[in-house]
Amino acid sequence: MSNTTEPSKITPAQAGDFDFLSGHWKIQHRQLKSSQPEVWDSFEGEASCWSILKGTVSIEELRIPARDFSGMGLRILNQEKQVWSDFWMNAKRGILMTPGVEGCFHEGRGVFIEESQDGEQTTQVRGVWDNITATTCRWQQASSNDGGETWQTNWVMDWVRVA
Repeated sequence: MSNTTEPSKITPAQAGDFDFLSGHWKIQHRQLKSSQPEVWDSFEGEASCWSILKGTVSIEELRIPARDFSGMGLRILNQEKQVWSDFWMNAKRGILMTPGVEGCFHEGRGVFIEESQDGEQTTQVRGVWDNITATTCRWQQASSNDGGETWQTNWVMDWVRVA
């Protein structure tokens, strides 16, 4: 995946950007195994999502029954900064991960980028919402160790709306 301009520098985030996610979903996950970086693990999940407060908050309950896993995504529109903050909580830990990853949508694609430092190594992690239609969407995560010049996709979630 190539580097792209961050949408937050082009298009201000606005209420309703996550309304497409409201409803019930079946999700096909593909995630690179950490122990075998060229091997993908596939598994199914499901989610229920809501937009509240006139589209300024999006709540996602993610469930992966076969793995006895659940978690919550919480996306909040920062009206002052005009960006979304995307927070995550694993139900087993019960701790909301902060700060949220910031981003916004441009031309039907939401991009959220965070940066972390491990010693001298800076890593960027990018989450992208795309392929958004009335019945489908995709979220994928990639990481970069070279300032965003190249990206390695490590997780893909293909969502299909449940009627």
